[in-house]
Amino acid sequence: MSITDTPPARNAAAPILTGSGAILASLEKLGVTDVFGIPGGAIMPFYDELMSSTAIRHILTRHEQGAGHAAEGYAVASGRVGVCIATSGPGATNLVTAIADAYMDSVPLIAITGQVFSTVMGTDAFQEVDIVGITMPITKHSILVKTPEEVPAAIAEAYQIATTGRPGPVLVDVTKDAQQNSAPFIWPPKTDLPGYRPVTKAHGKQIIAAAELLSTSSRPVLYVGGGVLRAEAQDELARLVDLTGAPVVTTLMARGVFPDSRREHLGMPGMHGSVPAVLALQESDLIVAIGARFDDRVTGRVADFAPHAKIVHIDIDPAEIGKIRQADVPIVGDAKEVLVELLDATTGLGKPDLAEWWTRLDGLRGDYPLGYTEPDDGLLAPQGSSSGSASSPDRRACTSRAWASTRCGRRSSSTTSGRTPGSTRAARARWAIPCPPPWGRRSPSRTAWSGRSTATDASR
Repeated sequence: MSITDTPPARNAAAPILTGSGAILASLEKLGVTDVFGIPGGAIMPFYDELMSSTAIRHILTRHEQGAGHAAEGYAVASGRVGVCIATSGPGATNLVTAIADAYMDSVPLIAITGQVFSTVMGTDAFQEVDIVGITMPITKHSILVKTPEEVPAAIAEAYQIATTGRPGPVLVDVTKDAQQNSAPFIWPPKTDLPGYRPVTKAHGKQIIAAAELLSTSSRPVLYVGGGVLRAEAQDELARLVDLTGAPVVTTLMARGVFPDSRREHLGMPGMHGSVPAVLALQESDLIVAIGARFDDRVTGRVADFAPHAKIVHIDIDPAEIGKIRQADVPIVGDAKEVLVELLDATTGLGKPDLAEWWTRLDGLRGDYPLGYTEPDDGLLAPQGSSSGSASSPDRRACTSRAWASTRCGRRSSSTTSGRTPGSTRAARARWAIPCPPPWGRRSPSRTAWSGRSTATDASR
């Protein structure tokens, strides 16, 4: 759903809605069908409106942090924006961890919080917290709404910012009087985002330079991050691998974007990754980073990381390029669009000869396979359960997602694969993608999960 839908005829009278009704109507107009949260005093007017909605399902969580993480998992699994709701004060501050996580992992998230009456803001009123100020460093944008007239534009802007460019969280803090008072509901609203112009199309000369480096390299590696998953560029990535024959390493956030069953996939890089993936990066002469940010868990000491490699860095966020490792060819743009152009530019340059490189990589795979020693005391090794020997592949038990990701093979390159199973992660995503319940702790209730604070119960 777009915020630029055809506006109503000018002679049509705009409906009068309360501010909370405008929040609900705006979410419905944007195509939101599921929200996660907990009611409280400052957000209660919105929950009164939500009770009458047949278009939006509310999932009640046991804790606001669980609501935020559930909305995150929903967004990652479905490709849609996640929405979480909390009241003012402690309710809002409980969302901070989830908001920060969404910011670090580039997850589209809208956090809607209630706030005290605008007339008592700044007086240390009951459960008053400056959540806009608190979340400014960990959101793409934070919006304070004090009147019902501002609601449609605030929600529309939050949606636009959260889902465009590099995805991320946006907080909308709505005072209680703005929720209770009424105003005409005008949709689509007039939005004003000065300076917000995400770059999606790359510079042509940079594409050509990257293609020439890739075609002449003797030890290239495609270092694939979560940006490829967010851009839904898995098909373009697969075509680039077919065209060049280059090996692929995928970060934790990109797991599933390229199937583990492909010979070109070396695994996950970094301290939790495989030896072939780590040494491939270290010994390469060219790293093509696509939607990755050279995280310290991948690079280790930056000065010693891939000392002989030239860097092609593709990212939609210009702030990421050159932040950790200087790029020889910086490319700002959407990963899907950039890969399409890179494919066109590379097609006529010929396939590089990587026979010697693959001999080295295959040798590393043979020398350092992923394995473990079977216990001799009759107990079950965790590697055995996560590899599917103790259960079907869809019901694996996993503990640390980083640890498990190296052992739970990803067989699909769809945007909904690559998510780590287990009670916490699965409880987040089960509302977005119906599937058999994973192997995790459950309460006797059909819809109430007891995995930490992610217990969910469908309600309105």
